[in-house]
Amino acid sequence: MAPASKPTPGLYLVATPIGNAGDLSQRASTILSRVDIIYCEDTRVTRKLLTLHGIATATASYHEHNAAQVRPQIMARLAAGEAVALVSDAGTPLVSDPGYKLVQDCIAGGHALTALPGANAALTALILSGLPCDRFLFAGFLPPKSAARRTALIEFIGLRATLLFYESGPRLAAMLADLAAVLGPRRAAVARELTKLFEEVRRDTLDVLARHYEQAGPPKGEIVVVVGPPDTDRVEAADIDAALVAALNRLSLRDAVAEVAAATGWARRDVYAHALALTRDDPAGDDDDAHQTDEP
Repeated sequence: MAPASKPTPGLYLVATPIGNAGDLSQRASTILSRVDIIYCEDTRVTRKLLTLHGIATATASYHEHNAAQVRPQIMARLAAGEAVALVSDAGTPLVSDPGYKLVQDCIAGGHALTALPGANAALTALILSGLPCDRFLFAGFLPPKSAARRTALIEFIGLRATLLFYESGPRLAAMLADLAAVLGPRRAAVARELTKLFEEVRRDTLDVLARHYEQAGPPKGEIVVVVGPPDTDRVEAADIDAALVAALNRLSLRDAVAEVAAATGWARRDVYAHALALTRDDPAGDDDDAHQTDEP
């Protein structure tokens, strides 16, 4: 039997299963078995997958803690004419995983670059959610602290698109509560353990989902939260008020008004009127800087 041919030199971005090992494509299996080396987040995780598919290719670590040191080594391999694969622990490389700077260097160095598409948790959750798929935004992980998280959500208020977030089990209930507070009771879905034996997609409004996970406790597994777009083209007054409350936790009244106006498309004078109404009963509301906080 003739030996398997070596792939064209260059960097191969290879998607791996997010749960079910059978989701590794035939093309991905072939490339991973023939490249010179596979760089991965955790060699132990990747080795389990490779063993299941009978792949004996050498592996090495490439993750956020060693990327600056390892990247030159990968570039040297590419310069020497090797075929190098990059995988993440699960899913598509670079999506909330390291690899962006490596791809930049590869392009700048004129090396061949290609991707082998496959599993992705965010897109899998989107198509299972029952929410609009024609326009969507993947936003990754929100800040872990509630005040910063609510502030970050302001920019999404007026966006006519389905939103995709990653979140951990212990933070899920609080994150859903913040989503409901800033975005209102939109339709949403919480997807976890995708492609695995205990796959679950729970669909309801954000406020109902927040209460469920507050009572049920943190769920296990990797989690994707999918949030539907607003039901109307216009951002409602209640949305403006929720955004202002979040912004005033960390900004002066003037800066909060500017931020919310820019994010929602409302006229600044109208947002300012809402802000005055919100702060009218607040003794500190007369001081333009009264809402500044020391919270990071």
